[in-house]
Amino acid sequence: MKREYHKWHSPNLEKEMELLIFGHSGAKVLFFPPRMGRFFDYEDWGVIKALEEKINEGHLQIFCIDSVDTETFYNAHDHPGHRIYRHCQYENYLLNEVFPLMHQVNNNPNVISAGCSLGAYHAVNIAMRHPNLFCKVVGMSGRYDLTVCKGYFDDLLGGYHNDFVYYHMPNQYLKNLHDEALIADIKNLDIVLVIGKDDLFLESNYKLKTILDEKGISYQFNEWDGEAHRAKYWRKMVTIYI
Repeated sequence: MKREYHKWHSPNLEKEMELLIFGHSGAKVLFFPPRMGRFFDYEDWGVIKALEEKINEGHLQIFCIDSVDTETFYNAHDHPGHRIYRHCQYENYLLNEVFPLMHQVNNNPNVISAGCSLGAYHAVNIAMRHPNLFCKVVGMSGRYDLTVCKGYFDDLLGGYHNDFVYYHMPNQYLKNLHDEALIADIKNLDIVLVIGKDDLFLESNYKLKTILDEKGISYQFNEWDGEAHRAKYWRKMVTIYI
């Protein structure tokens, strides 16, 4: 399996950022790591190995990117306003730095957004905000409004709310979305949501499911037995849904 390591100083984030690329051709997968995860986690956990056949056959090329979650949603030291702004900078890094690299190394027009846990939030959020850039989105074990408390999962912005927060929480902005052109682009996406029946984020998935139904947007919704919120489940999920 072809493997490439990339590192550069991001002008959008003003820090060194790293990523791994697996494969040589096929649909490009922008793969977000789980909560506070790193670009090497899916390789270490055998998730990339689970996709080896599709990668080697040239069906998929995986771009495992880094997160800045410890500077945004899991940063307890800075003001929430700065943290959500930092998240916006992260989106700019993806759009203006990672995407050009993806297109430089692979001219396949098909791009899939995917992630597990908080990575599912990132994957769904960017795909819904910029659906024209993607053909498919896969959210596994995801939470789609980070301001809603559930069990031991707190509001990750401590009650703070502004327009940046609103427009980066899919379960908030999608229900009030009336831009017909944007909705049409979202309808062109192959949307896949996967969640365990005992996962604390199940309600968040049902909320997103209801919103998509109300907008007439088709999707696949898959419930797994148990919590299914671990790498051993994600190794199975990726072979089925990506």
